[in-house]
Amino acid sequence: MSITVVGSIAYDAVHTPFGSRERMLGGAATHFSLAASLFGTVRPVGPVGGDFADREMAVLRTRGTIVDDVQVVPDGTTFFWAGRYGWDLNSRDTLDTELGVFGEFEPQLSDAARNCDVLFLANIQPTLQASVLDQCTNPRWVGLDSMNFWIDSARRELVEVIERVDCVVLNDDEFRLLTGQASLAAAAREILALGPTAVIAKQGKYGAVLFTSEGFFALPAYPLETVIDPTGAGDAFAGGVAGYIAAQREREVDHTMLSLAMAYGTAVASFNVEEFGTERVARLTLDEVNGRVRDLHRMTQFPHPSPEETLA
Repeated sequence: MSITVVGSIAYDAVHTPFGSRERMLGGAATHFSLAASLFGTVRPVGPVGGDFADREMAVLRTRGTIVDDVQVVPDGTTFFWAGRYGWDLNSRDTLDTELGVFGEFEPQLSDAARNCDVLFLANIQPTLQASVLDQCTNPRWVGLDSMNFWIDSARRELVEVIERVDCVVLNDDEFRLLTGQASLAAAAREILALGPTAVIAKQGKYGAVLFTSEGFFALPAYPLETVIDPTGAGDAFAGGVAGYIAAQREREVDHTMLSLAMAYGTAVASFNVEEFGTERVARLTLDEVNGRVRDLHRMTQFPHPSPEETLA
């Protein structure tokens, strides 16, 4: 049940209508690792600078995450991002981005990281994602995330990586940008034709949808009374999906399993947004996640209409 994720480990400054944090632990690989560690052994791969504090490394090690592949550059600075969210938390403005050591990142995986069961390529340059795939020895399942910047600036390289993975996880706007299709279903069909067996579209507060050759599945977001900070929610969702798949080691990764994995990803992401950054997921338990998965199951079931109840 080993999971390798390659991506950013960062410091974030976040301002929302409900408060702010000036320097908190963040990054795609961080949020993914904290979520996936609920289900199996995780090895994050990413660079940090000499300013990366021991207390943040301790958080990254939560639930036994192995940090041997975190590359510490003593004379460098850790990737930093600052952003401000609007009142609905669906829109945000980037205030500052300082790549630091992430700008020179060239992933070099250990033998243990290469021999993973599940590999997730978080949002990094597509050529780096390809180099990670070249280093890995036949993982059982490979997922990929990206963003509009790489779609615009490195589309050909991104498509070449997409052709080599099992599942593409983007938001619906990114799928439309990548394919030029106005319809999400048409965009998913185009991505599936490239080679992946699954497409998952993240839709923020509206949930997520799955497309495979076996069919379509949609799941709403978990209803919350308190939402504080959506930073990292998509990465936590991906970590929950990949973690569930890793835990089901003896089963085929089919439409049914991916649907259940999405429920676990949705549940984990719902906890992520209740507090700032990693604060809530760092102390999350699998029992809590299972409880929300059961809630999602109840929420999304409805009775099959009897012949008398079927409208003519």
